[in-house]
Amino acid sequence: MSAFSSLPLVIEPGDLATRLDSPELILVDLTSSARYAEGHLPGARFVDPKRTQLGAPPAPGLLPPLAQLETLFGELGHRADAIYVVYDDEGGGWAGRFIWLLDVIGHHRYHYLNGGLPAWLAQQLPLATAVPASADGPVTLQLDDAPTASREYLLSRLGATDLAIWDARTAAEFRGEKVLAARGGHVPGAVNLDWTLAMDPARQLRLRQDLLPLLEQLGISPDKEIITHCHSHHRSGFTYLVAKALGYPRVKGYAGSWSEWGNHPDSPIEH
Repeated sequence: MSAFSSLPLVIEPGDLATRLDSPELILVDLTSSARYAEGHLPGARFVDPKRTQLGAPPAPGLLPPLAQLETLFGELGHRADAIYVVYDDEGGGWAGRFIWLLDVIGHHRYHYLNGGLPAWLAQQLPLATAVPASADGPVTLQLDDAPTASREYLLSRLGATDLAIWDARTAAEFRGEKVLAARGGHVPGAVNLDWTLAMDPARQLRLRQDLLPLLEQLGISPDKEIITHCHSHHRSGFTYLVAKALGYPRVKGYAGSWSEWGNHPDSPIEH
């Protein structure tokens, strides 16, 4: 039995601190190269967040090519029995996107460190500067489409009574006042809750403790399919994580996000 088997998806620094030596653990740091070099959780492997995205216009948030994902997970020492724990220093955007990536490769043994690096530091837990050697083992991955909503899928679901579209961008982007694509506005029927509003700044950016009633009040409820997006599926990495952590059974990330939707001339848009 794994040392992590009794833990929920979202774990606290104390839960992780006593399990850092677990042989099944792959600890992933998604901060920045500078922050990682300054000090990271002992045993953590750094992943540049840019490697989790395609990075090319018009929709940089789409998946990288399969070969690049196989290289990345090979470096991490990916294996079927691994338990991933992921963290960042921004409240969970990149860490949440990495959890979405794990779902995409069909690996569901993972946890998010609540509050990430700020929460770890607040408890004065140890940091390290040693860099683990790259595993560099070849891995073959099979991608699962289920965690991802394509533009075509989202179009086919518009207006469905069992759908909630969670737009994790700012209110100004949602209203079309701040335009970062060819067109501004939002997907018809979408609900806006800025990703940062799901974090608790008084608790080192941990998940807010009143998220379930807050989301249900907005119509983002567990009986619906949740499709979450932002501009490039970075901020909505966190909101994808939130819905998963709350136990919502049907959650997809729209990887193309607004950079794809707003740059496509045929996308229906509301303001």
